[in-house]
Amino acid sequence: MAFLWGVATSGHQTEGGNDTSDTWFAESVSPTVFRTPSGPACDSWARWRDDLDLVAGMGLTAYRFSVEWARVEPVEGEFSAAALDHYAAIADRCAELGLAPVVTFNHMTAPHWFAARGGWLDPGSAELFARYCGVLTDRIGDTIAYAITLNEPDLPRLLSWVPMPDFVRDLERATLDAASAAAGVPRYRLANVALPEEFDALEDGMAAAHTAGKAAIKARRPDLPVGLSLAVVDDQAVGTTAVRDRKRSEVYGRWLRLVRDDDFVGVQNYERARYDGDGLVPPEHAAGELFSDVHPPSLGNAVRYVHAETGVPVFVTEHGLATDDDTTRVAFLEPSITGLRDAIDDGVPVLGYLHWTLLDNFEWVFGYDIRLGLVEVDRATFARTPKPSAAEYARIVRKAGW
Repeated sequence: MAFLWGVATSGHQTEGGNDTSDTWFAESVSPTVFRTPSGPACDSWARWRDDLDLVAGMGLTAYRFSVEWARVEPVEGEFSAAALDHYAAIADRCAELGLAPVVTFNHMTAPHWFAARGGWLDPGSAELFARYCGVLTDRIGDTIAYAITLNEPDLPRLLSWVPMPDFVRDLERATLDAASAAAGVPRYRLANVALPEEFDALEDGMAAAHTAGKAAIKARRPDLPVGLSLAVVDDQAVGTTAVRDRKRSEVYGRWLRLVRDDDFVGVQNYERARYDGDGLVPPEHAAGELFSDVHPPSLGNAVRYVHAETGVPVFVTEHGLATDDDTTRVAFLEPSITGLRDAIDDGVPVLGYLHWTLLDNFEWVFGYDIRLGLVEVDRATFARTPKPSAAEYARIVRKAGW
């Protein structure tokens, strides 16, 4: 298959009204770590055709979107034909526009009922996820190009390496306590608000879910490439490698071993981090508003590292820049993609590049204050206005000829 150029999105962050999900519930309790509720998000549940037209208008060849499990199975064991038809229509329209549908089966969020069972800590979570994967594949499996089971299952562990004030960690714990109380259950759990003492069990559940979900997908369409996507910082050692190597082992180790049996691995890179013998070294290139050390060569470095550790093809399923200054994003794009091209020239098999993200959307705990989109969204009218970076990305794709 030809190299794919595209954008990545996720359901909860763009669709709006995802009110049977765990994240919607956690946004509404008090206290909550979420800065604001997601609410209508970008209204993409209704405006998805407009979004696809924007993608096609940039001359791209792939569109990554996620299916919201909470919409497909809003009540345990009850599957919504209307929701399945909705996502099938998106995949069909992608094909009509020449866009390869790259579908994420679970992008952080899960049904409210699933979280009330303990989420990925529940002993039956992998079986429940596999059942959902089977239902979804039965409906849209024939029309999609790549399947991603899970998005960034390594994220909680990765965030534990990010310096944060104690009150943020305390607020995460308070959010889960409030959600548990509001749901009337002993343990309400999300994938992207996690407790350190539960990291191992959370990862055990998600790893089992990936394996079971992949088996369910492959049982229905053996030729469909299946993988998962990992958050991968370009970790660099300054002098001694001990701290850098410990981070890599803790954050990525189990996942890089797991995906060696997959068809590909998704790499999602936004920054680098440098470590000496004492820990994190202050950043040199803090160009973004969310990530600590923005450095264009980090993408190529992350791709090289992951392929060296896994031996499987790499798919850049997210890469971008959090900034209100779009001129910075414009300047960031070409050198980052040049670094990716260098990795390809050195023999790393890269399937494609998907920019995060199409729209200025709901960025989880940061609400709508952090912007990574190529397209601005008016918060009152939801009108879409492409930024100069959208034109720059289109220009790079036209010029690349990959």
